[in-house]
Amino acid sequence: MTAPPLANLINELTKLPGVGGKSAARLAYHILKRPAAEAEALANAIVEVKQKIFRCSACNNMTDVDPCAVCTDPRRDPSVICVVEEAFNIPTIEATRDFKGVFHVLLGALSPLKGIGPQDIDVDGLLRRVQGGGVREVIVATNPNVEGEATALYIAQQLRPLNVRTTRLAFGLPVGGDLEYADQVTMAKALEGRREI
Repeated sequence: MTAPPLANLINELTKLPGVGGKSAARLAYHILKRPAAEAEALANAIVEVKQKIFRCSACNNMTDVDPCAVCTDPRRDPSVICVVEEAFNIPTIEATRDFKGVFHVLLGALSPLKGIGPQDIDVDGLLRRVQGGGVREVIVATNPNVEGEATALYIAQQLRPLNVRTTRLAFGLPVGGDLEYADQVTMAKALEGRREI
């Protein structure tokens, strides 16, 4: 029988995405083995992030200053907006060091089966930014799944009357991959996104 405080910690850890019962138990026992100061530091970090982190009023990125560091960076090109579903998508794009524009976080993706419609994501904020002028391109970087594709199409429809260039990230074969292992959808996207060499 697990002691109630330990059972409570395990239960709370299972609420984290991708953490099942066994992983939660492993984490809980790891926390128990560590010095009390480390457990307190973890608890304080969780409390601090909940108290000090909020959404940027311009782009919806997670930040501790408003507007966020990306929106206020003078080296960024505000005429190019990269649209992502969630704030945790931004570090992946930033890691390339190739994107020099700004971001817009939708806060989700369209999913009629889950009851998520256009009113539940922040397309209106994106439209306001484009209507404000100075935007020459919107890069739609939603996920390559049914919801992401539906969201990309919806955004493209909404932007069409605003005469702004709207592009979509290319999808297809990974670098270093073998053609024989590609599934039909990946191969179709690779063919669709082909370019001249």
